[in-house]
Amino acid sequence: MPASLACDTFAIERSLVIQGYTTVAGTDEAGRGPLAGPVVAACVILPPNCQYQQFQDSKKISAKTRTELVQRLVELEAKIGVGIVSAAEIDRLNILQASLLAMRMAVENLPILPDFLLVDGKFTVPISLPQEAYVKGDSRSASISAASIVAKVTRDAIMEKYHLEYPQYNFARHKGYPTAEHRRVIREIGPCPIHRQSFKPVRDWLKK
Repeated sequence: MPASLACDTFAIERSLVIQGYTTVAGTDEAGRGPLAGPVVAACVILPPNCQYQQFQDSKKISAKTRTELVQRLVELEAKIGVGIVSAAEIDRLNILQASLLAMRMAVENLPILPDFLLVDGKFTVPISLPQEAYVKGDSRSASISAASIVAKVTRDAIMEKYHLEYPQYNFARHKGYPTAEHRRVIREIGPCPIHRQSFKPVRDWLKK
């Protein structure tokens, strides 16, 4: 990709529009690494005249800013779809296939179907749409960045609700990721129903 495209996070979308694609969407997921909770994907179609620079990789901005940007997407009337795949389905499918399924669900849950899909990562989504996968796409495409933000905010809210149900695990703090605290609690009291049984150290505890 030319350097000029690499520094302009709406260049990919713009070039696709020039090629004749009228509705370009970006999709990304949140929650591949945690030991508990779902994997959540989002798909976003940004308005062509929006200030796309405000949408960045969700990992590089604060939780407060992410929440504000989701509200901004709503105000901009961006098209948004979300897909959620449970821990049990992750165990059944494996995390890669569950992530791709969540992204497919997010695309299908858009209010309109895009005619081109930009995907974060190495793999395309199992859906019959023209698409391209981009490694570190959330730093290269504003549409993918916006999707990463929606996915992260949605998943964090889900884990905060689970915290009320299973407060002993402190999901509100670590959102299910394998922090030292989280691993310690699993060793001491074992997993709960939203833990991923195929992931270490949950699998190790269950083997005991």
